[in-house]
Amino acid sequence: MREKIVVLVTASSVDEAKNIATTLVTEKLCACVNILPGVTSICSWDGKICDEREVLMIIKTGRNLFGDLEKRVSALHSYDVPEIIALPIKAGSQPYLDWIDQNTR
Repeated sequence: MREKIVVLVTASSVDEAKNIATTLVTEKLCACVNILPGVTSICSWDGKICDEREVLMIIKTGRNLFGDLEKRVSALHSYDVPEIIALPIKAGSQPYLDWIDQNTR
């Protein structure tokens, strides 16, 4: 069984998030993407403090696919430096973890 990860990506809009999510699932780079609109992000960018409305994507995939997923998200994303952060899944429902394997490359 492959190691699983959750990848967090923020996007500028629901449409952008849906486009990225649909591409990733279609290309089997992930099994599922949850899209959460209405996230407020406060960050430092270009020397300014920004307060932005964003959309958070929660992506479930195998660790072995992170490099390809990162490249694909970067190619589709409107940001110069998109947030693409992977967190390990330490434990989970075995049927769900198997489903991730079955629906990714």
